[in-house]
Amino acid sequence: MAVARPTGSASGALCWQLLLTLAILTFACDACKTVTLHVPSKLDAVKYIGRVNLKECFKSANLIHSSDPDFQILEDGSVYTTNAILLSSAKRSFTVLLSNTDTQEEKKILVLLEQQTKVLRKRRSQEKVLIRAKRRWAPIPCSVSENSLGPFPLFLQQIQSDTAQNYTIYYSISGPGVDKEPLNLFYVERDTGNLFCTRPVDREKYPSFELVAFATTKDGYTPEFPLPLLIRIEDENDNFPIFTETTYIFNVSENCRVGTTVGQVCATDKDEPDTLHTRLMYSIIEQLPASRTLFFMQPATGVITTTSSQLDREVTDKYQLKIKVQDMDGQYFGLQTTATCIINIGDVNDNLPTFNRLSYETSVEENIIDVEILRVAVTDKDLINTANWRANYTILKGNENGNFKIVTDPKTNEGVLYVVKPLNYEEKQEMTLQISVVNEAPNFASSRSTMSMATVTVNVQNQDEGPECRPAVQIVRIKENAPGSTKGIGYKAHDPETNSSSGIRYKKLSDPEGWVSVDENSGSITILRSLDREARTIRNGIYNITILASDKGKRTCTGTLGIILEDVNDNGPFIPQKTVIICKTVMSSAEIVAVDPDEPIHGPPFDFSLEGVSDSEVLRMWRLTKINDTAARLSYLNDLQFGEYTVPVRVADRLGQSLVTQLKVILCDCVTQSDCDIRSSVIPRRLILGKWAILAIVLGIALLFCVLFTLVCGATGAAKKPKVFPDDLAQQNLIVSNTEAPGDDKVYSTNGFTTYTMGGSTQGICSTLGSGVKNGGQETIEMVKGGQTVEPCQEAGHHHTLGLCKGGGQHTLDSCRGGQVEADNCRYAYSDWNPLEDTL
Repeated sequence: MAVARPTGSASGALCWQLLLTLAILTFACDACKTVTLHVPSKLDAVKYIGRVNLKECFKSANLIHSSDPDFQILEDGSVYTTNAILLSSAKRSFTVLLSNTDTQEEKKILVLLEQQTKVLRKRRSQEKVLIRAKRRWAPIPCSVSENSLGPFPLFLQQIQSDTAQNYTIYYSISGPGVDKEPLNLFYVERDTGNLFCTRPVDREKYPSFELVAFATTKDGYTPEFPLPLLIRIEDENDNFPIFTETTYIFNVSENCRVGTTVGQVCATDKDEPDTLHTRLMYSIIEQLPASRTLFFMQPATGVITTTSSQLDREVTDKYQLKIKVQDMDGQYFGLQTTATCIINIGDVNDNLPTFNRLSYETSVEENIIDVEILRVAVTDKDLINTANWRANYTILKGNENGNFKIVTDPKTNEGVLYVVKPLNYEEKQEMTLQISVVNEAPNFASSRSTMSMATVTVNVQNQDEGPECRPAVQIVRIKENAPGSTKGIGYKAHDPETNSSSGIRYKKLSDPEGWVSVDENSGSITILRSLDREARTIRNGIYNITILASDKGKRTCTGTLGIILEDVNDNGPFIPQKTVIICKTVMSSAEIVAVDPDEPIHGPPFDFSLEGVSDSEVLRMWRLTKINDTAARLSYLNDLQFGEYTVPVRVADRLGQSLVTQLKVILCDCVTQSDCDIRSSVIPRRLILGKWAILAIVLGIALLFCVLFTLVCGATGAAKKPKVFPDDLAQQNLIVSNTEAPGDDKVYSTNGFTTYTMGGSTQGICSTLGSGVKNGGQETIEMVKGGQTVEPCQEAGHHHTLGLCKGGGQHTLDSCRGGQVEADNCRYAYSDWNPLEDTL
C-alpha cells in the first residue's frame, strides 16, 4: 500500500476543489517539475496559496517569471495571488521560468515553455499509471496550510496498502492531533485510507504533527508495519513584526560627523524563521520637525545614523522619528508595524559667552574694601547650568596692584566685580580694567582673539580720610649721652587732601625708657635725660618710640620714630670673667679676655696692664702678656702659696678709655678647674663675727654657767636625800628616768667642772661633773625646760650632756666629735655621767 492522491472515487467529493498545477523550468537545463496545489475556488488578492522548492534552481538562475499574471512566486518559493480571482472547476496551470537571460531570450523561452507544457501534461498522465502500479506502504510527507479556510474536513492524502488487493484492509491513525492534544484534528476513513483535517491549525503553536498509520484485516491481522506520517503545517504570514519598544530614546551630540551612529532598533516576528515572513525591513517614514533629512536607518539592521554634520542643538534640541518595520523583505504586501524614536541632541560648547555690552562704568569711594561695585552679564546659547554655559571671568589689564577681583554668580552667571584692596584718590582718580569671559568647558574657539572682552571704568571718589603716617617708620639720629633739652626733628604726618602737616597734633604713645618728649604741634622731640646706647631696650642701636597723629576731626594714624643712637666712647673695656682658677700643678697662667660695649671704632685693640705700678707686691707676684687685640695671659711669679688672690687689671681701648677689673685669682692644687671648685667648698674659712654676734655669745655663756650651777646643786641634794619622786612630778619640768640607782658606792662631786675655750681648732669641748663610775654603771638625768630635752654626748663610755636652750630651742655641743663649734643664743650646762647598762 502507498500514499496516493485521490482517484476517481473521490472526485465527486472534491467537485468544489480545484487543482492548480505549476510547471517549473530552469533555463540552463532541460529539467522540469510539476507541483499541484489544492486551493479554494475563490482567492483574495495577495493571498498565500503554497510554496515550492527553488533552491536547486537558484544555483543557475537569478530571474523568476510567471506565465500567469494572476500569480507570482517569490525567491523562497512562496506563491501568492496578485489579484482577487475566481477559479472554475477545471485545473489551471501556469509556468514559472527561472533564468539569467535578457528580455529577448525570455520571449523565446516562453514559446518553448508552451511546447514543454504539453509534453509535461502527457508525461504526468503516464506517471500516474506508473505510480498506481508501483504503489507501496511507504511514508509520503504532506502539508496543511496554516489557518486554512477549508472547507472542512479538508482532504490531505490517501494511504493504501498493497495487501488490499488480497484482503479487506481497515486503516487507522494515532498520535498528536488524533488521540492526543489537540484531539480530533485529523482522522482517516477506515475503508478508503483518506486522511482529513477537521479545522484550521496555528503553526506558531503546532509547527508539525507526527502520526502513525496502521493497516489491519477484519480479523485483526496486521500485514504491514506501522507507517509514520509527518504532517507539516505550512506557515502563513499571519503575525505582524513587533518592535521591542514602543518608543526609543537616543542621544547624539550636535555637530557630530556624518555617519555617526545614533542607535539601533529591533523587532521580532513569530512566523517561521528564515522565510520571507520573517525577513524584516526597517525604514523611517516621518521626521519631526520636518526639515531636511538628517537621519538614515539601515534597512536590514535597524541602525540609525546621521546624514548631516549640521545638527544644532541651539536650533532644534530634539527630533522625533516615526519608524516602520515590514516583513516579506519590505514588499508592499508585507505586514508592518510602526514605532516612535526620539533623538535628543546633546550640547557641546560651540557657542562663546559674549558680554551684553562692550563697556561699563562704575564708581567707588577710596579706602573701602570687600564691596561689590559692578555686575556684568553675558549671553551663552549653550545648555543652561552646564559647564558649556557657566562663565569664568578674568581681569586682563588694569589690576596690577591687586585692587580688584571678579567672580561668577552661580545663579545668574553674571560677573561680580569687587574691591579687595583700598584705592587712593590722591594717587589715582580713575582706573580702567579690561575683562574677558570664557566657559568652564573648553571651547572650539579657545584662542585669545576669539574671547569676548569688555572695558570697565572705575571712578575713585574722594573721602576725608584723616592724616597719613607715611612712611610708617621715620628715622632720626642723636648722639648717645646727649645732654638734656637736646631737640630733634621728630615725626611728621601729613594730610593727603592738602599734602601738608598743618593742623596735625602729635602724642607719644610709647617711650620704654622715658628719654624723650614730643611737641604736640610740630612732632619734634626733646631729650629729657641722657641716652644710653647700651640699654637693654636698644635693638641694633635703634630706640623706637610710637607716635599718634590726629587731625581736627579726631581721625588718627600711628607711626614709629626710630632714634639711631650714635655711639660715643663712654665705656671702658672690662673683663667679664671675674674669677680665674689656676691649677698650679699643671698650669702656670690663665687667659683673660676683655670686651667693650661701644662700637668697634671705639673698641680693640686693647691694652692690658696691672693696676698699681707702685705696688711692688702685685708686680712681684703677677705678670701680664698680651695674646691678641682682646686677650692677655696672666702668669704668677715665684712659688706662690695655694690660696685666693686679688689682682687689679686695667684694660684700655684704642682711644685710651680704660676700666680696672678686680680679678679674683685662685691658686689651687688640682688638675682641672672643676676639681678645684669641689675642694674649695671644704676649705676652712675664717669666722668673722660682728659685735652683735659677740654679745650673743657672751650672754649665752653666762646663761650656760647659770644652768650648770643649777644642775650641780640639784644633783647634790638628790644624793643626800634619795627618795622616790611622787607621781605628780611627772607634770613638772624634771622628768624621772626609769633607771637603776647608782648604788651606795656612788660618789657625787660638787667641786666644779672643767671648761675649754672656743677657738679655731677642731678639739672637742666637754665639761666634767662628778666622779668616775663604779662597776660600769650608768645613770642618766634628763632636764626639760619648756618641753625640750638636753641630749647627752658620748665618748669612751661617758655621756657628756650640755643641756639648756633658751626659748624652746635646743642646741647640743658635742665634745666627743671633732669639728667646728657653733655659737648661738643657748646657755650651756655640762655634766659627766657614768654609763649604766639600762638607760632610759
